[in-house]
Amino acid sequence: MQLANRVLSLTPSSTLAITAKAKELKEQGEDVIGLGAGEPDFNTPEHILKAAEKSMYEGHTKYTPSAGLPALKQAIIKKFTEDQGLSFKPDEIIVGNGAKHVLYTLFQVLLNDGDEVIIPTPYWVSYPEQVKLAGGVPVYIDGLEENQFKITPEQLQNAMTARTKAVIINSPSNPTGVLYTEAELLELGKVCLEHNVLVVSDEIYEKLVYGSSKHVSIAQLSPQLKEQTIIINGVSKSHSMTGWRIGYAAGNKQIIEAMTNLASHSTSNPTTTAQYAAIAAYNGPQEAVEEMRRAFEERLEIIYDKLVSIPGFTCVKPQGAFYLYPNVKRAAEMTGYQTVDNFVSGLLEEAKVAVIPGSGFGTPENIRLSYATSLQQLEKAVTRINDFVTAKVKA
Repeated sequence: MQLANRVLSLTPSSTLAITAKAKELKEQGEDVIGLGAGEPDFNTPEHILKAAEKSMYEGHTKYTPSAGLPALKQAIIKKFTEDQGLSFKPDEIIVGNGAKHVLYTLFQVLLNDGDEVIIPTPYWVSYPEQVKLAGGVPVYIDGLEENQFKITPEQLQNAMTARTKAVIINSPSNPTGVLYTEAELLELGKVCLEHNVLVVSDEIYEKLVYGSSKHVSIAQLSPQLKEQTIIINGVSKSHSMTGWRIGYAAGNKQIIEAMTNLASHSTSNPTTTAQYAAIAAYNGPQEAVEEMRRAFEERLEIIYDKLVSIPGFTCVKPQGAFYLYPNVKRAAEMTGYQTVDNFVSGLLEEAKVAVIPGSGFGTPENIRLSYATSLQQLEKAVTRINDFVTAKVKA
């Protein structure tokens, strides 16, 4: 049977592929340490679990409005007001089945065939594929390592064409963990306003910021930028609720209405129980969010120095999220591998450490390691990687 052209061009997720291979080796009895996880290694906080259970026993197991429960929208509005001083109305918010699906819905209603979306590299693996599925064209700008993987206003200006519809800003970033400053966002925003281009601001790692760094949403910087921005967020990373699949978009009423109409014909509504859990996540105590953030920060501070001491490794220090994104091109060459992808395969097969190759994120010289696992496992993994590299260099 001939499949639709739109799916034939899709690139399989490198994250899922390496995770599947690591799982296969584990099932064979191998002691594999997986550093590919894109989710916190903590359970969902107890008060959220109890709220979900309570909602079911109270009979809240039916359909809800397509764009989400009014009470959840109010909780999201409250969060925006308290965290960022942003004001939204209920018809400027849609709740969906995870931030990933909300992004998919956004591109479906936004793009016509040939419309361009500017995507800085390194990028989250699903951005280009979702743009292509909507008939759009991904246009890549290299976020250079010497500039902490961040794009400049000049690069953005040069990438603009008559077909440019949107630019994606992911801060803190997956896979690099870097964070744009207020000044940097303001300059990028000026370019977007000049060309009347929508900013898609992916803020899913907003709560996971370290040291003296501070998360700033580009929508905070002016009323014009707020009108020109769609914010994507959710409870997956902040409240360790990846499996609950609750994300949301906030912004222009016309766009949100179109997304709601599409959702009404595709998903009907986000899972009802998960919505009640998300209400509890935002309206309940936030101590667990800070505890998780502190745990990730502690791991980063301990592991980073160990990682950059490995021969052939260099790494921009993350300011947020829970990923390290070292450049390992030199290490791959030193150990006799022609490509970093082959180096990653060698790590898994010989050192039994699973990492994600940077080729899936648009930068083939890097690898992504998640520190969303125990400190003991992280230290063990980094030791294995170091031993793997040094043994092959000496050989």
